[in-house]
Amino acid sequence: MAHDNPSDTNDTRDSRTQLEKMQAGDLYTADDAELAAEQRRCYLLMREFDTQYAVSVEAGHKVLEKLLGSVAPDVHIRPPLYVDYGRFIHIGAGTFINYGLVALDVVSITIGRNVKIGTNVQLLTPTHPVEPELRWKRLEAAKPIVIGDNVWIGSGAIVLAGVTVGENSVIGAGAVVTKDVPANVVVVGNPAKIVRQI
Repeated sequence: MAHDNPSDTNDTRDSRTQLEKMQAGDLYTADDAELAAEQRRCYLLMREFDTQYAVSVEAGHKVLEKLLGSVAPDVHIRPPLYVDYGRFIHIGAGTFINYGLVALDVVSITIGRNVKIGTNVQLLTPTHPVEPELRWKRLEAAKPIVIGDNVWIGSGAIVLAGVTVGENSVIGAGAVVTKDVPANVVVVGNPAKIVRQI
């Protein structure tokens, strides 16, 4: 991913924290004490979610309310759940997420209402520069992901940074979604392509 904006190079004149740069979608350094503390908090809550879900779905949901930015009361997520920060994820009513979701929320991940997500799906907001010198500096960035209402994402699918999936659409199992998906279509393959209208 090319970064042509000189303000995105993390120069010393930029007084923002790494968290602020990260949330703005600008280049930032992940090796940062504030970010490490956020990830530690997240890791402990992920472990607590696993434990409490074993007690009851309701107990697990109470942990999700602490872990995630927002989660509707009737959302059902089966562990394990793997997230970077948790608090940048928002999930709408009636959504069901099966085992093994990886949702790397360096920036926001918005999952709409009545979404169905199969096993081992990956929602990946992080990006890394194509330019080798920026990678040597350990800089990275991210773009948000939006999953519209009533979407079905099949097992093993990967949705990449910056993608919006329109309402009612279906992502086939194992698909790699590299660009926006309009509403009311089925996409399959790598890279994912539209194979039919709904």
